[in-house]
Formats: sequence, structure tokens, C-alpha cells
Amino acid sequence: MLFYQSFLTVLLLLAITAPVSLAFGFGGAVASRSHFLPLAWFGKLYTSIVRGVPDIVFFLFFVIALDQGIEWVRHQALCPDWTEPIRQGSDFLVCPQAKAPLSTAPQWIHEVYNFSLAVFTFAIVFGAFAANVLYGAMNAVPHAQLETAHAYGMNNRQTFWRILVPQMWVYALPGLGNLWMILIKATPLLFLLGVRDIVYWARELGGSKTPVYDYPHGDWRIYYFLFLLVFYLAFTRVSEIFIERMTRKLSHGQATAGGEALRREA
Repeated sequence: MLFYQSFLTVLLLLAITAPVSLAFGFGGAVASRSHFLPLAWFGKLYTSIVRGVPDIVFFLFFVIALDQGIEWVRHQALCPDWTEPIRQGSDFLVCPQAKAPLSTAPQWIHEVYNFSLAVFTFAIVFGAFAANVLYGAMNAVPHAQLETAHAYGMNNRQTFWRILVPQMWVYALPGLGNLWMILIKATPLLFLLGVRDIVYWARELGGSKTPVYDYPHGDWRIYYFLFLLVFYLAFTRVSEIFIERMTRKLSHGQATAGGEALRREA
């Protein structure tokens, strides 16, 4: 049952992470285009640093740093009389009340906490790539259309939301589609973040034994992983069909190669 439940965990991760990453990316792209230099520097620094660090290194480091940061804040608030140093060599020791979550908390709270850290980490990583894609898409919108909007009396805010944002999606969709495919393939990294995903359970259930159970079958891991192969291929194919239809819909009326092809078909 945990194996079947892990499929829902992966789908839930994708359903939450995709819009959150898109929000991070949109914020990063807008910040990079800002005329306020500190905000522009922050946006470009965010996209450059996160994109330049290998994903697995970021997942291993950032989650530990974020978890310890949460516990440090709780420690300062809940245990002001604590006299022992928090850093003791390689150990990070806080008072029992500051542990996140508490050791006495139910198991589902630990699972929700780990899943939340995973969503936040995935969103930051893929948000940086989405920011780069959206930044390029915003720059790809013909500047003449923005000038025309200003000529008709629109201010910068109206031009941004009514002209630039609606038209940038057709330029951003190919890159965002590739990010979606990469996000699907990155879901096995959940195990590094403390979440037991479908790859973990395929390995555990497909083996002849685990640290806890001995199974009445041999090594079936090849069959479990073949099933996961079919699952991921089918999922990516459905995603490709959806992206193709979305691209076709957004290309209507656009001054792009796709829009020109639709006009010729009509």
C-alpha cells in the first residue's frame, strides 16, 4: 500500500511544485527586469547561483541548512536560558522543545514536514530555471507592441499586465515544457529529502529481502523498475500532448512561426 501511495506522493509533489516554481520564476524574472538596481541584482543573483549549483548538491546542502535554520530560530525563542553551545563540532544540538518537528509528534507530522521541505527546495531550484526562461520570453515580445501600448496612453503597469504578460507565454512555453519534463525526472531525488518515493519502494519491494522482511520471491527489481519506466514514459507522453495543444492554443494570432502556420492552415 505504501508503494501505491508513493505514486500519489509524486503526483502531489508535481501538482504543488509546478505552480510554486512558476511563481518563484515569475518573481525572479520581474526582479531581473526591474529598474531598481538592488532588486535587479537580487533577481540575477538568485537565478545565477541556483542554476550554477548541481541539483543534488543543492538538495543535500539547502535542506540541512533550512532545517537547522528553523530549529535555531525556535531555539532562540523557546530556550533563552540554554547555556550550552549549539555547534559542537559536527553536531547541531538544540533544546528538545526546538526540534522541528518534535520527537513526540505523530509520524504523519514528520512526513508532512519532510514533504514541505521537499516542495520548497524543488520550487527554489526549478524557480531559478523558470525565471531565466520567463526573462527571455519577456524580452522576446516585440518592443514595438510595447511602444504602441504607450502611444495609446497605457502606463507601465498596464502595458506589463495587458500586453507583455499575455504574449510572453507563447515564447516561454517550450522552455517551461522542458522544465516540466526535467521536474518529472527529478522526483526520485525525493529520497534524499527524507520522502520515500516510488523508486525507493520499487527497490525495497523488488529485492529478495529488506532489513525488516524476507520476501518469498527472488530479485524482482527489474520488473518493478520496468513498471516505473512505463509509468514515466506514459506520463511524459501525456505531458507532451498537453504542451503541444497549449502551444497551439497560445499561438493563435501571434506573430510567430506557429501563429503563421495556423493562419496558413486556416
